[in-house]
Amino acid sequence: MIYKKSLLVTVLIVLSVCSEVYAQQDAQYTQYMYNTMSVNPAYAGSRGQLSIAGLYRSQWVGLEGAPKTQTLNLHAPIRNSRLGYGISIINDNIGDGVVQETQLDAVLSYTVDVSLEGKLSFGLKLGGNMLSLDFNGLNNFDSENIQGENIDNKFSPNFGVGVYYHTNKFYAGLSAPNMVETEYFDNSQRDSNSVQFLSKERMNFYLITGYVFDLNNNFKFKPAVLTKVVGGAPLQIDLSASFLFNDMFSFGAAYRWDAALSGMLGFQISDQLMIGLAYDRETTELGGTQFNDGSFEVFLRFELVKAFQRMVSPRFF
Repeated sequence: MIYKKSLLVTVLIVLSVCSEVYAQQDAQYTQYMYNTMSVNPAYAGSRGQLSIAGLYRSQWVGLEGAPKTQTLNLHAPIRNSRLGYGISIINDNIGDGVVQETQLDAVLSYTVDVSLEGKLSFGLKLGGNMLSLDFNGLNNFDSENIQGENIDNKFSPNFGVGVYYHTNKFYAGLSAPNMVETEYFDNSQRDSNSVQFLSKERMNFYLITGYVFDLNNNFKFKPAVLTKVVGGAPLQIDLSASFLFNDMFSFGAAYRWDAALSGMLGFQISDQLMIGLAYDRETTELGGTQFNDGSFEVFLRFELVKAFQRMVSPRFF
Protein backbone atom coordinates (compact mmCIF):
# COMPACT_ATOMS: atom_id res chain seq x y z
CA MET A 1 0.00 0.00 0.00
CA ILE A 2 1.37 3.42 -0.93
CA TYR A 3 0.81 6.20 1.56
CA LYS A 4 2.42 9.58 2.12
CA LYS A 5 4.52 10.29 5.16
CA SER A 6 5.23 13.90 6.02
CA LEU A 7 8.53 15.27 7.25
CA LEU A 8 6.80 16.22 10.46
CA VAL A 9 6.00 12.58 11.18
CA THR A 10 9.65 11.71 10.61
CA VAL A 11 10.72 14.45 13.03
CA LEU A 12 8.25 13.23 15.61
CA ILE A 13 9.63 9.70 15.39
CA VAL A 14 13.07 11.11 16.19
CA LEU A 15 11.64 13.14 19.05
CA SER A 16 9.91 10.10 20.49
CA VAL A 17 13.19 8.22 20.96
CA CYS A 18 15.48 11.05 22.03
CA SER A 19 15.46 12.79 25.39
CA GLU A 20 17.30 15.78 23.96
CA VAL A 21 17.34 17.11 20.40
CA TYR A 22 19.62 19.94 19.32
CA ALA A 23 17.65 20.90 16.26
CA GLN A 24 18.96 24.28 15.26
CA GLN A 25 21.77 24.34 12.67
CA ASP A 26 22.59 26.94 10.03
CA ALA A 27 20.90 26.43 6.67
CA GLN A 28 22.95 24.46 4.13
CA TYR A 29 23.59 25.40 0.50
CA THR A 30 24.99 23.55 -2.48
CA GLN A 31 25.95 26.80 -4.25
CA TYR A 32 27.63 28.29 -1.18
CA MET A 33 30.50 29.48 -3.38
CA TYR A 34 28.11 32.05 -4.89
CA ASN A 35 26.53 32.81 -1.51
CA THR A 36 29.71 33.11 0.55
CA MET A 37 28.67 36.06 2.72
CA SER A 38 25.95 33.88 4.28
CA VAL A 39 28.67 31.68 5.82
CA ASN A 40 31.54 34.18 6.18
CA PRO A 41 31.03 37.91 6.94
CA ALA A 42 34.63 38.72 5.90
CA TYR A 43 33.56 38.13 2.27
CA ALA A 44 31.60 41.42 2.25
CA GLY A 45 32.94 43.80 -0.39
CA SER A 46 35.58 41.36 -1.68
CA ARG A 47 34.20 41.31 -5.23
CA GLY A 48 35.05 44.99 -5.67
CA GLN A 49 31.59 46.19 -6.68
CA LEU A 50 27.99 46.22 -5.49
CA SER A 51 26.72 42.63 -5.52
CA ILE A 52 23.11 41.58 -4.86
CA ALA A 53 22.33 37.87 -4.67
CA GLY A 54 19.23 35.82 -3.97
CA LEU A 55 18.93 32.06 -3.49
CA TYR A 56 15.96 29.73 -3.09
CA ARG A 57 16.37 26.13 -1.88
CA SER A 58 13.62 23.52 -1.76
CA GLN A 59 14.88 20.47 0.12
CA TRP A 60 13.56 16.91 -0.24
CA VAL A 61 10.92 17.79 -2.86
CA GLY A 62 7.88 15.52 -2.58
CA LEU A 63 8.22 15.14 1.18
CA GLU A 64 5.41 17.06 2.83
CA GLY A 65 6.63 19.79 5.16
CA ALA A 66 10.23 19.64 3.92
CA PRO A 67 12.48 22.68 4.52
CA LYS A 68 12.42 25.67 2.19
CA THR A 69 15.09 28.36 2.45
CA GLN A 70 15.31 31.83 0.90
CA THR A 71 18.32 34.11 1.20
CA LEU A 72 18.96 37.65 0.03
CA ASN A 73 22.23 39.47 0.52
CA LEU A 74 23.78 42.72 -0.61
CA HIS A 75 27.39 43.75 -0.17
CA ALA A 76 29.89 46.24 -1.56
CA PRO A 77 33.19 47.94 -0.75
CA ILE A 78 33.15 51.46 0.67
CA ARG A 79 34.91 53.77 -1.76
CA ASN A 80 38.39 55.01 -0.85
CA SER A 81 38.59 52.85 2.26
CA ARG A 82 39.47 49.34 3.36
CA LEU A 83 35.94 48.71 4.57
CA GLY A 84 33.12 46.67 3.08
CA TYR A 85 29.51 46.41 4.18
CA GLY A 86 26.62 44.06 3.66
CA ILE A 87 23.08 43.07 4.62
CA SER A 88 21.89 39.46 4.80
CA ILE A 89 18.38 38.03 5.18
CA ILE A 90 17.76 34.28 5.56
CA ASN A 91 14.32 32.70 5.95
CA ASP A 92 13.70 29.04 6.81
CA ASN A 93 10.25 27.42 6.59
CA ILE A 94 9.76 23.87 7.91
CA GLY A 95 6.48 22.00 8.06
CA ASP A 96 4.54 24.40 5.83
CA GLY A 97 4.71 27.16 8.40
CA VAL A 98 4.94 25.11 11.59
CA VAL A 99 8.50 26.39 12.08
CA GLN A 100 9.46 29.80 10.68
CA GLU A 101 12.85 31.34 11.30
CA THR A 102 14.11 34.63 9.85
CA GLN A 103 17.66 35.88 10.32
CA LEU A 104 18.56 39.52 9.62
CA ASP A 105 22.17 40.67 9.84
CA ALA A 106 24.35 43.69 9.12
CA VAL A 107 27.93 42.95 8.08
CA LEU A 108 31.15 44.96 8.19
CA SER A 109 34.56 43.88 6.85
CA TYR A 110 38.07 45.31 6.91
CA THR A 111 40.68 44.33 4.28
CA VAL A 112 44.46 44.64 4.24
CA ASP A 113 46.90 43.91 1.43
CA VAL A 114 49.32 41.17 2.50
CA SER A 115 51.09 40.74 -0.87
CA LEU A 116 50.95 42.05 -4.44
CA GLU A 117 47.86 39.91 -5.12
CA GLY A 118 46.76 38.64 -1.71
CA LYS A 119 44.12 40.34 0.43
CA LEU A 120 43.18 39.40 3.98
CA SER A 121 39.77 40.42 5.28
CA PHE A 122 38.24 40.38 8.76
CA GLY A 123 34.47 40.35 9.14
CA LEU A 124 31.92 41.05 11.84
CA LYS A 125 28.22 40.28 11.63
CA LEU A 126 25.58 41.70 14.00
CA GLY A 127 21.90 40.82 13.97
CA GLY A 128 19.49 38.24 15.27
CA ASN A 129 16.88 35.56 14.63
CA MET A 130 13.08 35.68 14.75
CA LEU A 131 11.60 32.25 15.53
CA SER A 132 7.96 31.12 15.39
CA LEU A 133 6.83 27.59 16.30
CA ASP A 134 3.26 26.31 16.19
CA PHE A 135 2.97 23.22 18.40
CA ASN A 136 -0.65 22.83 17.31
CA GLY A 137 0.59 22.14 13.80
CA LEU A 138 2.62 19.14 14.91
CA ASN A 139 0.69 15.97 14.10
CA ASN A 140 1.42 13.16 16.52
CA PHE A 141 2.64 9.83 15.25
CA ASP A 142 2.01 6.57 17.10
CA SER A 143 -0.05 8.36 19.77
CA GLU A 144 2.95 10.21 21.23
CA ASN A 145 2.06 13.28 23.28
CA ILE A 146 3.91 16.44 22.29
CA GLN A 147 3.34 19.45 24.53
CA GLY A 148 4.71 22.95 24.44
CA GLU A 149 3.79 26.60 24.36
CA ASN A 150 3.69 28.20 20.93
CA ILE A 151 6.53 30.59 20.11
CA ASP A 152 5.57 33.77 18.27
CA ASN A 153 8.39 35.81 16.72
CA LYS A 154 10.87 35.25 19.53
CA PHE A 155 13.90 37.47 18.92
CA SER A 156 17.38 36.20 19.77
CA PRO A 157 20.35 38.54 19.17
CA ASN A 158 23.49 37.07 17.68
CA PHE A 159 26.83 37.95 16.16
CA GLY A 160 29.40 36.24 13.97
CA VAL A 161 33.03 36.63 12.93
CA GLY A 162 35.15 35.51 10.02
CA VAL A 163 38.50 35.83 8.27
CA TYR A 164 38.92 35.51 4.49
CA TYR A 165 42.04 35.48 2.31
CA HIS A 166 41.95 35.63 -1.47
CA THR A 167 43.90 36.31 -4.62
CA ASN A 168 42.55 36.19 -8.17
CA LYS A 169 42.93 32.40 -8.16
CA PHE A 170 42.85 31.19 -4.55
CA TYR A 171 40.63 31.71 -1.53
CA ALA A 172 40.37 30.38 2.02
CA GLY A 173 38.16 31.38 4.89
CA LEU A 174 37.37 30.46 8.48
CA SER A 175 34.20 31.67 10.17
CA ALA A 176 31.63 31.24 12.91
CA PRO A 177 28.51 33.04 11.61
CA ASN A 178 26.50 32.62 14.84
CA MET A 179 28.52 32.80 18.05
CA VAL A 180 25.69 32.89 20.60
CA GLU A 181 24.22 29.51 21.56
CA THR A 182 20.54 30.30 22.12
CA GLU A 183 18.07 27.94 23.80
CA TYR A 184 14.71 28.26 22.07
CA PHE A 185 12.54 25.89 24.09
CA ASP A 186 12.91 23.10 26.62
CA ASN A 187 10.16 20.78 27.79
CA SER A 188 12.47 18.15 29.26
CA GLN A 189 10.98 18.78 32.71
CA ARG A 190 7.46 17.82 31.65
CA ASP A 191 5.80 14.58 32.67
CA SER A 192 7.32 11.34 31.43
CA ASN A 193 4.27 10.56 29.26
CA SER A 194 5.07 13.39 26.86
CA VAL A 195 7.88 13.63 24.32
CA GLN A 196 10.79 15.45 25.93
CA PHE A 197 13.18 17.58 23.90
CA LEU A 198 15.44 20.61 23.90
CA SER A 199 16.09 22.93 20.94
CA LYS A 200 19.27 24.96 21.05
CA GLU A 201 21.17 27.04 18.50
CA ARG A 202 24.64 25.51 18.29
CA MET A 203 27.75 27.33 17.12
CA ASN A 204 28.65 26.44 13.50
CA PHE A 205 32.27 26.67 12.29
CA TYR A 206 33.03 26.86 8.55
CA LEU A 207 36.30 26.32 6.71
CA ILE A 208 36.19 27.01 2.97
CA THR A 209 38.93 26.94 0.34
CA GLY A 210 39.31 26.68 -3.43
CA TYR A 211 41.73 27.26 -6.29
CA VAL A 212 41.18 28.23 -9.94
CA PHE A 213 43.34 26.51 -12.57
CA ASP A 214 43.61 27.96 -16.09
CA LEU A 215 43.38 24.88 -18.33
CA ASN A 216 43.59 27.00 -21.49
CA ASN A 217 42.36 30.36 -22.78
CA ASN A 218 38.72 29.26 -22.58
CA PHE A 219 38.51 26.77 -19.71
CA LYS A 220 39.02 27.24 -15.98
CA PHE A 221 38.80 24.48 -13.37
CA LYS A 222 38.05 25.07 -9.70
CA PRO A 223 38.11 22.39 -6.98
CA ALA A 224 36.67 23.60 -3.67
CA VAL A 225 36.03 22.32 -0.16
CA LEU A 226 33.64 23.39 2.58
CA THR A 227 33.95 21.87 6.05
CA LYS A 228 31.27 22.51 8.65
CA VAL A 229 31.71 21.63 12.33
CA VAL A 230 28.79 21.68 14.78
CA GLY A 231 28.87 20.34 18.32
CA GLY A 232 26.61 17.31 18.68
CA ALA A 233 26.31 16.75 14.90
CA PRO A 234 28.36 14.78 12.33
CA LEU A 235 31.18 16.55 10.52
CA GLN A 236 29.97 17.91 7.16
CA ILE A 237 32.40 18.00 4.23
CA ASP A 238 31.36 19.32 0.80
CA LEU A 239 33.72 18.55 -2.10
CA SER A 240 33.06 20.25 -5.44
CA ALA A 241 34.66 20.52 -8.87
CA SER A 242 33.52 23.18 -11.33
CA PHE A 243 34.50 24.23 -14.84
CA LEU A 244 34.07 27.69 -16.36
CA PHE A 245 33.92 28.03 -20.14
CA ASN A 246 34.61 31.35 -21.82
CA ASP A 247 33.84 33.22 -18.57
CA MET A 248 30.13 32.64 -19.29
CA PHE A 249 29.05 29.05 -18.68
CA SER A 250 29.92 26.96 -15.63
CA PHE A 251 29.10 23.37 -14.73
CA GLY A 252 30.22 20.97 -12.05
CA ALA A 253 29.44 18.36 -9.46
CA ALA A 254 29.64 18.15 -5.68
CA TYR A 255 29.60 15.48 -3.01
CA ARG A 256 28.40 16.06 0.54
CA TRP A 257 30.16 13.35 2.55
CA ASP A 258 27.78 10.46 3.36
CA ALA A 259 24.83 12.69 2.49
CA ALA A 260 24.28 13.77 -1.13
CA LEU A 261 25.51 14.03 -4.73
CA SER A 262 24.92 17.30 -6.59
CA GLY A 263 25.03 18.77 -10.07
CA MET A 264 25.48 22.51 -10.73
CA LEU A 265 25.00 24.81 -13.73
CA GLY A 266 25.68 28.53 -14.03
CA PHE A 267 25.05 31.06 -16.79
CA GLN A 268 26.62 34.53 -16.95
CA ILE A 269 23.75 36.08 -18.89
CA SER A 270 25.49 39.46 -19.06
CA ASP A 271 28.33 41.26 -17.33
CA GLN A 272 25.89 42.17 -14.58
CA LEU A 273 23.55 39.17 -14.32
CA MET A 274 24.23 35.52 -13.41
CA ILE A 275 21.87 32.61 -12.75
CA GLY A 276 22.78 29.29 -11.12
CA LEU A 277 20.94 25.99 -10.73
CA ALA A 278 21.72 22.97 -8.54
CA TYR A 279 20.16 19.58 -7.85
CA ASP A 280 20.97 17.31 -4.89
CA ARG A 281 20.22 13.62 -4.57
CA GLU A 282 20.48 12.08 -1.13
CA THR A 283 22.79 9.09 -0.75
CA THR A 284 21.21 8.22 2.60
CA GLU A 285 18.15 6.02 3.15
CA LEU A 286 16.02 9.15 2.85
CA GLY A 287 17.16 9.58 -0.76
CA GLY A 288 15.86 6.14 -1.68
CA THR A 289 12.28 6.78 -0.65
CA GLN A 290 9.56 7.31 -3.22
CA PHE A 291 8.52 10.50 -1.42
CA ASN A 292 11.82 12.33 -1.96
CA ASP A 293 12.60 13.73 -5.43
CA GLY A 294 15.81 15.44 -4.34
CA SER A 295 16.60 19.05 -3.49
CA PHE A 296 16.69 22.03 -5.85
CA GLU A 297 18.40 25.41 -5.70
CA VAL A 298 18.14 28.46 -7.92
CA PHE A 299 20.53 31.39 -7.54
CA LEU A 300 20.45 34.87 -9.09
CA ARG A 301 23.16 37.53 -8.80
CA PHE A 302 23.24 41.12 -10.06
CA GLU A 303 26.40 43.22 -9.99
CA LEU A 304 27.28 46.77 -10.97
CA VAL A 305 30.39 45.79 -12.93
CA LYS A 306 32.69 48.41 -14.38
CA ALA A 307 33.84 47.64 -17.91
CA PHE A 308 37.59 47.49 -17.09
CA GLN A 309 36.95 45.18 -14.13
CA ARG A 310 35.22 42.65 -16.36
CA MET A 311 38.17 42.58 -18.75
CA VAL A 312 41.01 42.59 -16.23
CA SER A 313 39.86 40.41 -13.32
CA PRO A 314 36.93 38.07 -13.91
CA ARG A 315 36.33 36.13 -10.67
CA PHE A 316 35.21 32.50 -10.44
CA PHE A 317 34.28 32.83 -6.75
